[in-house]
Amino acid sequence: MAELRILNEQIRNFFNGFRRDTHPMAILCGTVAALSTFYTDELDTNNQDHREFAARQLIAKVPTIAAWAYKYTVGEPFIYPEEELSFSENILHMLFARPGRRYSVNPVLARAIDRILMLHADHEQNASTTAVRLVGSTGANPFACVSAGIAALWGPAHGGANEAALDMFHQIGSKENIPAFLAKVKDKTSGIRLMGFGHRIYRNVDPRSKLLRTSFHEVIETLGLERDPLLDLAIELERIATEDEYFIKRKLYPNVDFYSGLILKALGIPTSMFTALFAIARTTGWVSQWLEMTKNPNGRIMRPRQIYTGEAPRSVPSMDER
Repeated sequence: MAELRILNEQIRNFFNGFRRDTHPMAILCGTVAALSTFYTDELDTNNQDHREFAARQLIAKVPTIAAWAYKYTVGEPFIYPEEELSFSENILHMLFARPGRRYSVNPVLARAIDRILMLHADHEQNASTTAVRLVGSTGANPFACVSAGIAALWGPAHGGANEAALDMFHQIGSKENIPAFLAKVKDKTSGIRLMGFGHRIYRNVDPRSKLLRTSFHEVIETLGLERDPLLDLAIELERIATEDEYFIKRKLYPNVDFYSGLILKALGIPTSMFTALFAIARTTGWVSQWLEMTKNPNGRIMRPRQIYTGEAPRSVPSMDER
């Protein structure tokens, strides 16, 4: 897999077609779809060898494309992947290294990225996974399918939860404002939501959040960020909310998005890259789901049904009766 991380040099030219202020997800979505043009002889979805070839290419190359998308938007030279680095170490290397300056990857930070990637890899039949399966059911090539998943993940209602949590911290501003903010959250007429708390599937504690909470504290201790105002605010919000009977009664506890955004912020990764990191993780899940469905000999194109709720049949007078 490490050998597959490198991109064809022609792909560098794709980036020049995007504006410098383009969101990294736009670059990721378009470039992943374009990967299919480099493997035209390995796109037979009925061929198991071709399917596995594409799966490996996607898992290996999506991190490189995402890192290059970041470098492009900030005007820095592309950093090539290193085969001797682990998957997560390589992501940090491509994001933060510069020509002429060796970037030494801290194992604590790499472990935090490892956990984020593993805990976000797959999560039942969500919107982006459904998009991958829906497009895959048509027989489309796997690069197009994963590009569809990236497009779905880009939506703020799906992949932007950790960004929303970070925006909430900025909105609160300081620890002194937490009580007033939580009072607005409890007021149903205010329209204010407590982001990063609760989950549609995990009705009690999100088990993934326990691991990321550990990583969060490891990261801020390693980087000496205990006094960072924003991170300090987040820790205090967590303490107050988890001790508040209102949230306890409603089983609203910090979820995986609460901590993942804080970890990425502590690592110096800009918020515009949060969803791109999510896409790197989810690519493994999308590819696994796609492989599963394409192996089904009885697979058919997905065609969701609609129930018509409009007007009932009505008599129409003929033209001479009008």
